[in-house]
Amino acid sequence: MTDLTSLTIADARDRLKSRAISAVELTESYLSAIDAANGALNAYVAVTPDTALAMAKASDERLAAGKGGALEGIPLGVKDLFATEGIHTQAASHILDGFKPKYESTVTQNLWNAGAVLLGKLNMDEFAMGSSNESSYYGPVVNPWKAEGSDEKLVPGGSSGGSAAAVAARLCAGATATDTGGSIRQPAAFTATVGIKPTYGRCSRWGIAAFASSLDQAGPIARDVRDAAILLKSMASVDLKDSTSVDLPVPDYEAALGQSLKGMKIGIPKEYRVEGMPEEIEKLWAQGMAWLKDAGAEIVDISLPHTKYALPAYYIVAPAEASSNLARYDGVRYGLRVEGRDIADMYEQTRAAGFGREVKRRIMIGTYVLSAGYYDAYYLKAQKVRTLIKRDFETVFHAGVDAILAPITPSSAFAIGDKELAADPVKMYLQDVFTITVNMAGLPGLSVPAGLDHKGLPLGLQLIGKPFEEETLFKTAHVIEQAAGTFSPKVWW
Repeated sequence: MTDLTSLTIADARDRLKSRAISAVELTESYLSAIDAANGALNAYVAVTPDTALAMAKASDERLAAGKGGALEGIPLGVKDLFATEGIHTQAASHILDGFKPKYESTVTQNLWNAGAVLLGKLNMDEFAMGSSNESSYYGPVVNPWKAEGSDEKLVPGGSSGGSAAAVAARLCAGATATDTGGSIRQPAAFTATVGIKPTYGRCSRWGIAAFASSLDQAGPIARDVRDAAILLKSMASVDLKDSTSVDLPVPDYEAALGQSLKGMKIGIPKEYRVEGMPEEIEKLWAQGMAWLKDAGAEIVDISLPHTKYALPAYYIVAPAEASSNLARYDGVRYGLRVEGRDIADMYEQTRAAGFGREVKRRIMIGTYVLSAGYYDAYYLKAQKVRTLIKRDFETVFHAGVDAILAPITPSSAFAIGDKELAADPVKMYLQDVFTITVNMAGLPGLSVPAGLDHKGLPLGLQLIGKPFEEETLFKTAHVIEQAAGTFSPKVWW
């Protein structure tokens, strides 16, 4: 870590504008950091130094002319799920070997239009399917945090594990990520970074490899709340190429920071007190309530009665949509091709070789629940449950609650290759128990670091808000951040 890579986006933005530093200097510092650390952390699957330096040079020219954008000269990492024109885009899957799209995702184009610099593509769970970043074709990402007195390598969370690890290790100033069932918030919690899943429709999904189209949403992972607010402002937009994109003004999220919480009602859902919850998680949750109460908010108990059905419903809806979306990968048009006896055999051989174990599992589950005779029994019923989950939140918000405070994860980061979780996929799926309701209801959710556990590993708190009221989450998270402080891993890589 250097003095330049330790700067937040807000600090770097100010220094770049004042010409105290150059975009090329800042970019070179990050490229050196990646060169030194990526071998140990495996956060990047592709680094783009020539592209980065060319973009940084162009940023310096615009800054010198007084024409800098909102993110001018800020070096970012991009999750491998986002299409980047002419650059490695494989969703961390073998089946997309060699794929370099001839188009740019709307979210990344928005960032480049704002002057940001591309450092490279970040590792992730294959097609965003996972809670630990162990399903990547390129191998697992290593969390830059380690437990006190231990050398055991830990997961950074998934699927946006590369994004979270790179931000925490100062290998980029910020990163793009996606969240289908918690894939921004859980990795952020495991790495002491800030991640926000915006309201469904706030950011365009165009140019992002689809996992579950009705659940996927892009968002940023950053070092602190202010940086997350700055990034989301540039990422969000309406997009005619995405029919689910919503045509609403994008607020100045950064301006919300520092606003008073007086008069706000913060809901505490009783259903999130699950059996076997560690005492440390319970204590942290209570501490979060105390911080918000001290800031003038009113803490109220609420009920979200259909929460207990969210996990099984999610693991019907998401695989069903995945099985449909991933049918396009067949070896014919792009990526891997394994020749067969005929075209049907070629499809089978290509998919067998190209998809990893977790992706195959979810495709099989999804195909099963969509098949004749099971559609009504599983998929249709899961969608009805989803409607009830959404109605629970609507009832609470209609009653005057402004935001909800809850845990994010049932524990801190666990070991790579954890035998208990590897042997039982359902236990791994339970990592999403606190996060998936937000996706099922299409709501915004934010993860903010709030403390460390007895092993010295980060824990986060989750804020859930009304549709398109991300400003409320940012100002509330800022209060928690001011009270808890910020946390950084000790450099060991």
